[in-house]
Amino acid sequence: MRTAFVRTLLELAGQNQRITLVVGDLGFGVVDKFAEEYPAQFVNAGVAEQNMTGIAAGMALCGKIVFTYSIANFPTLRCIEQIRNDVCYHNANVKIVSVGGGLAYGALGISHHATEDIAMMRVLPNMTVIAPGDPLEAELATQALVANDGPAYLRLGRAGEPRVHDRAVDFQIGKAIQLSNGRDVTLVATGTMLYTTMQVAERLSRDGIHARVLSMHTIKPLDTDALLRAVQETHAVITLEEHSISGGLGSAVAECLAELPDVRVPFKRLGLPPKFTSLVGSHEYLKSSYALTLDGILNSVFDVIDSSVRRKPVLSEPVNHHIHLTEEVCDL
Repeated sequence: MRTAFVRTLLELAGQNQRITLVVGDLGFGVVDKFAEEYPAQFVNAGVAEQNMTGIAAGMALCGKIVFTYSIANFPTLRCIEQIRNDVCYHNANVKIVSVGGGLAYGALGISHHATEDIAMMRVLPNMTVIAPGDPLEAELATQALVANDGPAYLRLGRAGEPRVHDRAVDFQIGKAIQLSNGRDVTLVATGTMLYTTMQVAERLSRDGIHARVLSMHTIKPLDTDALLRAVQETHAVITLEEHSISGGLGSAVAECLAELPDVRVPFKRLGLPPKFTSLVGSHEYLKSSYALTLDGILNSVFDVIDSSVRRKPVLSEPVNHHIHLTEEVCDL
């Protein structure tokens, strides 16, 4: 994803001299070409992310379209006061880019894990929050952010994420992309969980379970229309994210469903527990430890589907699956 982002930004910077990239003394293997081709549009603020954000806000208020870039939680959690007071309060045209969201920098520990960033960004006034699901979405999100004024947060994977979309898509900020249709369950994924979610949907189809998959690339503003259709047309809703289940996509969807009138549907948030991890290991090892792999997700999905059969949600015909329920399911 980060390669797609930098490549797209490089192309756009050649067309628009207002575009500026400000980095925190890292990413040189990725951003070197940008710095070489557009030195007047590139700033290395050093290992001083708060200053990086203040510089970006000042440049934005002078008419620039500014992207800040750093690893995981550094351009967000470390700079939250500057983002709130300098960027959001002034509605400055600053796009905060985080690479390696979630547990991507697994072995480096919690100082490099970004597991609360979506929660913190989406609560800020004027802030748009986007977590693309594959390189194509990252490219289209970058284009959309250049075209839209105001503060934004772009959450990217670290590297090597597979392409999910095999054709052009209509990418709009605040509008989910539906990748598959089904009436049994809706899987709502954001960010790097999209590829695994598609694998889950494919495996479910072998058992005759038809899943609707939504790429909820924009967490703020949330596509409430897509969610309303999901609860009206499918038996259950499950969110999937590489983020704490507190404050992220799952919380945003829960808030939406809780305020829908006369809606009762089995609902489950799949993500990271709201606590620090004491585990050390690779990205895949940590995801496996928190059941965010294909098999782990399938177990949770089957539990929710079994619950939806017995609870008989409104506006849908029940699916014919009987699997032992091992987890409590939240009804909204």
